[in-house]
Amino acid sequence: MGREPMDLAAAAAVVLLLFCFGIAGVASDASDHRYKKGDSVPLYANKVGPFHNPSETYRYFDLPFCAPEHVTEIREALGEVLNGDRLVDAPYKLNFLVDLDSKQLCKKKLTKEDVAKFRSAVTKDYYFQMYFDDLPIWGFIGKVDKEGKDLGDYKYYLYRHIHFDVLYNGDRVIEIAVHTDPSALVDLTEDKEIEVDFTYSVKWKETSTPFEKRMEKYSLTSSQRRHLEIHWFSIINSCVTVLLLTGFLATILMRVLKNDFVKYAHDEESAEEQEETGWKYIHGDVFRFPKNKSLFAACLGSGTQLFALTVFIFVLALIGVFYPYNRGALFTALVVIYALTSGIAGYTATSFYCQLEGTNWVRNLLLTGCLFCGPLFLTFCFLNTVAIVYSATAALPFGTIVVIVLIWTLVTSPLLVLGGIAGKNSKNEFQAPCRTKKFPREIPPLPWYRGTLPQMAMAGFLPFSAIYIELYYIFASVWGHSIYTIYSILFIVFIILLVVTAFITIALTYFQLAAEDHEWWWRSFLCGGSTGVFVYAYCLYYYYARSDMSGFMQTSFFFGYMACICYGFFLMLGMVGFRAALLFVRHIYRSIKCE
Repeated sequence: MGREPMDLAAAAAVVLLLFCFGIAGVASDASDHRYKKGDSVPLYANKVGPFHNPSETYRYFDLPFCAPEHVTEIREALGEVLNGDRLVDAPYKLNFLVDLDSKQLCKKKLTKEDVAKFRSAVTKDYYFQMYFDDLPIWGFIGKVDKEGKDLGDYKYYLYRHIHFDVLYNGDRVIEIAVHTDPSALVDLTEDKEIEVDFTYSVKWKETSTPFEKRMEKYSLTSSQRRHLEIHWFSIINSCVTVLLLTGFLATILMRVLKNDFVKYAHDEESAEEQEETGWKYIHGDVFRFPKNKSLFAACLGSGTQLFALTVFIFVLALIGVFYPYNRGALFTALVVIYALTSGIAGYTATSFYCQLEGTNWVRNLLLTGCLFCGPLFLTFCFLNTVAIVYSATAALPFGTIVVIVLIWTLVTSPLLVLGGIAGKNSKNEFQAPCRTKKFPREIPPLPWYRGTLPQMAMAGFLPFSAIYIELYYIFASVWGHSIYTIYSILFIVFIILLVVTAFITIALTYFQLAAEDHEWWWRSFLCGGSTGVFVYAYCLYYYYARSDMSGFMQTSFFFGYMACICYGFFLMLGMVGFRAALLFVRHIYRSIKCE
């Protein structure tokens, strides 16, 4: 009987992997990407949307382009749907090595409503995105002529001719670029019916670039020398900050602790009846379990799971899984790895809760399962409703929502329960070097700057200062059209972030104990996680000062999902801060004789 839940979870995990990766990537008609002359090369239209609002995208045929009688939708993987991709067969026909010159796509009569729709799209800088043999293509659908100073003098034009330049090597497609003809324009300024002749042309050219290197050009922008210099400057700046900080704090702490140890040893030898002061004075209270220990254990469990998720994502990134425009790969990996690591959260939370002599481990397990997923689910429900109202591609289809619920039910929950059962049965005891007294000591009055919020502000500022330069590039990639591929540099910055967070939390914990304040458990967690609050404050700066995002949908998506990401950051770094502080506190109290 004991094996049945384990077998069920294992089977569910295998099904999840097969589902998410078995159909990952929309393979072209020729899966090996080899074609003969005249073969049809797959061209998929993906989406359209305002250039400055990356989350606000719509289906390609939501605009009145030349559409076939029956629009063929392409089957997509889970990650692609989560990414807002909605691939359909494009109306353009590009056959391998077949040049075309001003080929008519269709002759269409645009109604007043169609003209108004196109004009609104041109005003908002709409772009279109397609995939040709799995290579991404972008282009603007029109332009605004702002020769007149007044808004009423502006002219709005739609591009009616598209030119495709395709590079090939042997029997494979290497590169594609799309150009619009500035002379083939349709005036959309007035609300009147227009007959438009949509055309396109194709030119094939040979290149020596091998097929294996065809994706390299998409990662060159983030690897350019100027960008690399900024990244390395960021790392050197962070490393100098870390070295100075750790050196300074290590010197102070080591000298102070050495003096403390000498003083306490001397006190024990000379005058045992002398009143103790400083951090030794509270040795009978420092390991008193925190208030709300079920919530505390759940925070540690969720933070540990998110830390494991981040490490696994970095491993996949460093081995090259997330190459540019590997559609939906990151979202697929996030869903799969989060589901498979839920056992870590269950084990960590329940094990620690039992160490804290908690009795209701089932409630603790439920709290752990809902601590991060709950706010994320509520945020998703609100934002998905907004996307449905806007008819945007960010609105998940019902089938995808069912799949996510099934993953949570069949994989995440069973693994969480199995981890919880293993944690409960681990029989680990909390290793406290000192006995805890029956009644807690009263904490002496402390100055305002030793309060929780001022300490969090001090704790969060230094780690944030080590990563803020890199944050801009990450934001420009996630909430813009830049490409981020320098994962090795990002990994170094992540290590620096962990080191600074751990060290600053240890330092603040020591000063808190030296002031005879023994309630350090929650304080160390909050101080460690406070960097997440600084990152969310940076979101405000980025939105208003560094981006051109606008509109209710884009604003709600940006601040909604960034709140979830920063909350995850808070839990993960809070766990790191507490673990570092716990090691430190155990070490210093193990080094003295406690009665």
